[in-house]
Amino acid sequence: MSKNKPIGIVTLDGQRVTGEAAGSQPPAPPLRRNRVDPHRPIDAETGFEISDEFEPFNAKYDVFNRANWDDAVRSEKAVEFWQAYIMPHARARKADGYSQRDYALRNAAWHFTKAFATLKAGSQGRNEGFTDTFTLHGPGWPEKWPVGAPDAAAADIKKVAKLFGADLVGICEYDERWMYSAKFSRADMSERDLGLPAGLTHVIVVVTAMDRDLTATVPSALAATATGMGYTQDAITLMTIAQYVRNLGYEAHASMNDTGLNIPLAIQAGLGEYGRHGLVITKEFGPRVRIGKIFTDMPLAPDKPIRFGVTEFCNACNACAANCPPRAIPSGPPSFEAPNISSFKTIKKWTTDAEKCFKFWTQQNTECSICIRVCPYNRIFKRRRDRLWRWLAGTRARRLALWLDRRMRDMGRTRAQS
Repeated sequence: MSKNKPIGIVTLDGQRVTGEAAGSQPPAPPLRRNRVDPHRPIDAETGFEISDEFEPFNAKYDVFNRANWDDAVRSEKAVEFWQAYIMPHARARKADGYSQRDYALRNAAWHFTKAFATLKAGSQGRNEGFTDTFTLHGPGWPEKWPVGAPDAAAADIKKVAKLFGADLVGICEYDERWMYSAKFSRADMSERDLGLPAGLTHVIVVVTAMDRDLTATVPSALAATATGMGYTQDAITLMTIAQYVRNLGYEAHASMNDTGLNIPLAIQAGLGEYGRHGLVITKEFGPRVRIGKIFTDMPLAPDKPIRFGVTEFCNACNACAANCPPRAIPSGPPSFEAPNISSFKTIKKWTTDAEKCFKFWTQQNTECSICIRVCPYNRIFKRRRDRLWRWLAGTRARRLALWLDRRMRDMGRTRAQS
């Protein structure tokens, strides 16, 4: 694969935007690599254990970005994986959940997200929502509207976020530790400055729930429809909230997978706890969520991190690790060790092997979320019995909760209805 062109940005017509095709983008500005204090008082509330050698993560080493430049990850299958999001490049087959209709539905769910992402791919080499913040917004108001006390401003933002489609919303302080040390351009393989202004103080973290019935069909292209719709709803909600904040005269920069790490920000914003599978487990939807965020200078009251027994339960449970086909999820205790350069080695946690995970994705020609499907927290918490189970899982009787889950909840794959 080393002699092949990098994957770059795959546009809506299935073409790759790389190098000269994105040549009109401005030269990369100098990077800021300031030393970041690895420890914050909030770590006592989140349970984060961070070593003194901690440094912010460089987006260049994200496994999806490595698929563009690193021979350990990139391959023709990876190219086919990305291009399969555009019809007619999808490689439908007879296997259950992989028919033309399944890919048609999946790719339709991803359509608007890809449209937003590649809007400025050719002219500026941007991949918005994945390597760059969204820029599809109006100018806003030139003066700051007096939003009142931070508590009142936070309550208003949450009300507006729910109106605009958020399933959950939390607020945390802007934390340099979770911002990338540099972002990565897939168009010209360069590291770039994040492009955010100084003076940002808070992060509005937005959660969008994914469809449980679709997720139950994983592994399948059909199941990825839930992921695509999660991202699409997330993108629309984030950009709409950001425009509201801008209209009040404040900075607002909407972001999905780009610019900073969603998981620690969501945990600090009180939206959930960290699970063995490396995902946020929320009280309302378990791990069946997509996460986005908005960086702002609006004065907002931050939320408190929550604890409801996830860490202790995951220590006893091994469902995600046992059911992961490529064995990418660790079965042992949290550790400072990391399997490769796509992970932190300075945070004590369960760390998924991103290389094994992504390779399995490319082999299946679609995303995988088996770990979400089999997670005991993948429940419908509007039901009283599931709320009772969640309570039990957070007590010393967690092994009883695990026993009940294994005997009473069907975590097997549901056949796709194509």
